[in-house]
Amino acid sequence: MGRLDRARAGPVIELTRCYRFSAAHVLARDDWSDAENRRRYGRCANSGGHGHNYGLEVTVRGPVDASTGELMVRGQLDSLVAERVVARFGHCLLNGDSLFEGRVPTAENIARAIYGELEAPVAGAGAARLVRVRVHETRKNSVTYRGTS
Repeated sequence: MGRLDRARAGPVIELTRCYRFSAAHVLARDDWSDAENRRRYGRCANSGGHGHNYGLEVTVRGPVDASTGELMVRGQLDSLVAERVVARFGHCLLNGDSLFEGRVPTAENIARAIYGELEAPVAGAGAARLVRVRVHETRKNSVTYRGTS
């Protein structure tokens, strides 16, 4: 999009929406011994798993629509997140989800998986583009993923 096109489309804005979901995981690699998993992941390697009440921030960027004054209809983004993230991950053991096949469901990998689930649907919904996913695992621990570009 050229400079003139951007001016017609309106200013570029970022919109961040916040969500919550509860899920469980076990931090362990199948190819490591129990001792190695405990050494690396500590009590998070407990085979019984443990859960978190995750906070999720999803940020999209794009031009403000001149007629609506909005970047994206909030309900549209909310629906995408509800369908593709909250319904899928909520109250589940993340290790059993195909998105984590061959990957440990760390906060880092959860953020990457969510970004991957939302990137194309957000782009298909209009002018907004997904630019950031932040996962809050605990009060002390959050990770941010901004895609590969």
